[in-house]
Amino acid sequence: MKKTWRLLFSASVALCAATVGTVPAQAAYPDKPVRLIVPYPPGGPTDILGRMAAQYMTEKLGQTFVVENKAGASGMIGAETVARAPADGYTLLVNASIHVIYPSLYKNVPVKPLEDFTPISQIALVPLVLVMRPDQPIKSVSMLIEAGKKEPEKFRFASSGNGAAPHLAGEAFNLMTGLNMQHIPYKGSSPALTDVMGGHVDLMFDSLPSSMPHIKSGSLKALAVSTSSRVPALPDVPTIAEAGVPDYEITTWYGLWGPKGMPADLSNKISHLMADMVKDPEYRERLDALGAQPVGSTPESFAKFEQAEAKKFADIVERSGARVD
Repeated sequence: MKKTWRLLFSASVALCAATVGTVPAQAAYPDKPVRLIVPYPPGGPTDILGRMAAQYMTEKLGQTFVVENKAGASGMIGAETVARAPADGYTLLVNASIHVIYPSLYKNVPVKPLEDFTPISQIALVPLVLVMRPDQPIKSVSMLIEAGKKEPEKFRFASSGNGAAPHLAGEAFNLMTGLNMQHIPYKGSSPALTDVMGGHVDLMFDSLPSSMPHIKSGSLKALAVSTSSRVPALPDVPTIAEAGVPDYEITTWYGLWGPKGMPADLSNKISHLMADMVKDPEYRERLDALGAQPVGSTPESFAKFEQAEAKKFADIVERSGARVD
């Protein structure tokens, strides 16, 4: 009897082991369409980069990645949509550097950028360029600083909007040079550049892609770029740091996030795709056309980078008093 019991027990254990071994594994990601939330209207640089990422991942993974534009509240509506979504990788956020600036600018923020999201990858960064009308007598950053110190309230700088990187780039320039240029916000780069070229404002720290056509046509002159090193598109234009403002570096950058709590293997998989995308010749060419410098960072390095950027921008906002509300 005991022998029979032992045989039955052994058979049961073997059957259980075999059953466990044949349980279907969790479906490979993705097994259904993925939403990429872009928190701005179609057509802007964030939307363009989001659609590039969606196209590349669709091609590589054989599943549809769909860009969904959810504009409003300086991008916070779209960001909140992602923060409240399940952390399963099927709702992702593509956003610009303003994502980590929200808490410094607004008293009431619906999400905490550094706590409510899983950083996946910094996709690219875009230099800012300091531009003026060609007929302005100012020919360099040092001349601008010298003239601004002689007449402290002489210069006015335009930006694409309150709190965006071009605005804070101007505020940082004021802080680091001792100038007191007046900020004139616009609703987008296009009307701001129009007024710079029309002589209604003196200068602008603008993203390279939107200024480049005007620089090439001679409608604007580039005094300096905001990055730590010169950019290939404007090799003869110095950086602001080498032109007289040591340690100056402000860029607009773009990244990919998921909701808080995404599994590490999932965020790493998507991160590797972004790293591959920025190395792909076709996509690299498209980034170059935008004036964007490819990055494709890991989740770990992106997390460190966004924390450093949040701290840097918070300091600029606090010292300049650039709060929106």
